[in-house]
Amino acid sequence: MKPNKNNHMLDLLALQKQFILAHLREGDRAVDFTMGNGHDTAFLSKAVGPEGKVWAFDIQPAALESSKKTLEAEGCPDNTTLICASHHRVREFVEGPIRAGMFNLGYLPGGDKSLTTMRQTTMPAVEAAISLLGEDSILLIAVYPGHAEGEAEGKMLTEYFATLDRRQICVTQIKIVNSPTSPFFFVLETR
Repeated sequence: MKPNKNNHMLDLLALQKQFILAHLREGDRAVDFTMGNGHDTAFLSKAVGPEGKVWAFDIQPAALESSKKTLEAEGCPDNTTLICASHHRVREFVEGPIRAGMFNLGYLPGGDKSLTTMRQTTMPAVEAAISLLGEDSILLIAVYPGHAEGEAEGKMLTEYFATLDRRQICVTQIKIVNSPTSPFFFVLETR
């Protein structure tokens, strides 16, 4: 894999997409639990195609506006529902099963850095996401430990994932070991 523009030897975004595409196919259902500026939403929308369905969540109206622009600019099919609500409310809007889900924890890029994902909603959102997964499904969770809440979210999720039955769900962590504040991610795959 080529080095990315930040000179990390590993392009984490490209790697995340490879994991997702190993499971996600046209016509599938997927959720972007942290819409942000809509880049993951657009990726999922294109991957599932016109017959698929994507739901995307964010609590900030600015994220919905930015995501609408991203979806239009990237020529995505009309298969996406943008929801201005916390990701922990996913079950109010989405019935399972889903084939893929993505979390990009932290704050809205270019937005208010004081508004960040928080443990008290991240944990129920992750639990709900796992409950929505069908067979041969994937959940990808990017963590940003460079700020206090991000570091705490990472520790909380690491402890929780260690308790899951590996015969039902495999949890992998991709992390740059000698760069402790660099983003890392979890890959959860169902059998």
